[in-house]
Amino acid sequence: MFNRFVRRRVEEALADTPVVLIVGPRRAGKTTLVRQMVDTGRTYFTLDDQTVLAAAQSDPAGFIRGLDQAIIDEIQRAPDLLLAIKKTVDEDYRPGRFLLTGSANVLTLPRVADSLAGRVETLQMLPLARAELEGRTPTFLEHLFEGKLQHQTKSIIGADLLELVLMGGFPEAISRDNERRRQDWLRSYITSILTRDLRDIADVEKLTELPKFVRLLAEHSGQLVNYTQLSAGINVTHKTGQRYVGLLEQVFLIATVQPWFTNSLKRIIKTPKLHFLDSGLLATVRGLALDKVRTDRRTFGALLESFVFSEVLKLMSASDLRLTPHHFRDRDMREVDIVLERADGTIAGIEVKASGTVKSSDFAGLRALADACGDRFAFGTVLYDNTEVVPFGDRLTAAPLSCLWN
Repeated sequence: MFNRFVRRRVEEALADTPVVLIVGPRRAGKTTLVRQMVDTGRTYFTLDDQTVLAAAQSDPAGFIRGLDQAIIDEIQRAPDLLLAIKKTVDEDYRPGRFLLTGSANVLTLPRVADSLAGRVETLQMLPLARAELEGRTPTFLEHLFEGKLQHQTKSIIGADLLELVLMGGFPEAISRDNERRRQDWLRSYITSILTRDLRDIADVEKLTELPKFVRLLAEHSGQLVNYTQLSAGINVTHKTGQRYVGLLEQVFLIATVQPWFTNSLKRIIKTPKLHFLDSGLLATVRGLALDKVRTDRRTFGALLESFVFSEVLKLMSASDLRLTPHHFRDRDMREVDIVLERADGTIAGIEVKASGTVKSSDFAGLRALADACGDRFAFGTVLYDNTEVVPFGDRLTAAPLSCLWN
């Protein structure tokens, strides 16, 4: 049993908030986490049970009436329950009354978007972070902003790093004995998401085209989003392509990352960037097995960048820092893969490099970001496939990828 970072946040929220909602991909471990809390006296319901779902859909108010200290799993399957929960919480505002999970971000649905405003705390739970797998307490984000990244005596590098990235973080995929079985599970998972979970939240035209659309997205992971190109790939309108991307974000298959910019700079590109939220899923959709990536490392860069982006999101759930992720690119094509903005406006940058060597030119984007930020710039690092921390000037360093979890 893994100690999940988000558990501390859940327990804190239940102590002072009436409704706590854990959202994240299906099979990321949300059910396992909340079922551990049944021992505290909470009643557990899952809307994956057809009888429970029928009761919740036919009479939401009746289903909620009398419930207290309840766990309701997969709430997106009966979103009208949120309206009933709002009513009972307004009548009795005690903290910790409802613990909900959702494999889709139900609070983005129009009919429930405002129903729990001020009454709910939403926490995101992604598949397992490497630090969770190794039972470590992560310090990467704190050390990054302090500029104190350290040498790694037990770094995972080379072929071992390839295997780690292609494995991803889904507990059931990781538990499989070999790569073929992991990819079989991940293919079935994607099919389930596209044929079942999306139907819970929307009517999707051209459902049969979605697998092709997801493959197109996989080819563009780590790149700026080009809705026109993506939409043309399955012969739908620009608006429909945008809607599909939004829906796939709602079920946590992908994420779009907004650019960081400042009004004082006129030459910054303001287009969002696309990432898959699990590198194992990304590899499976792209048909990339370990042998293929070993023989053609050019395919590894996009996988590694999405892996690092996802790891950073997971570490954010364990950190007391309040961070917002962005990316940076200017019209001179200088870019930074991940820009983290702290609540006080302080900035740190992360560039991801798949090779074992780093050159001064690899810091061009971080230097441009530092110039744009001025005194707000705390630190920048190029994460690379090696063991040593190497300074590259004021507030800049190359650091091992293993800093993310060691």
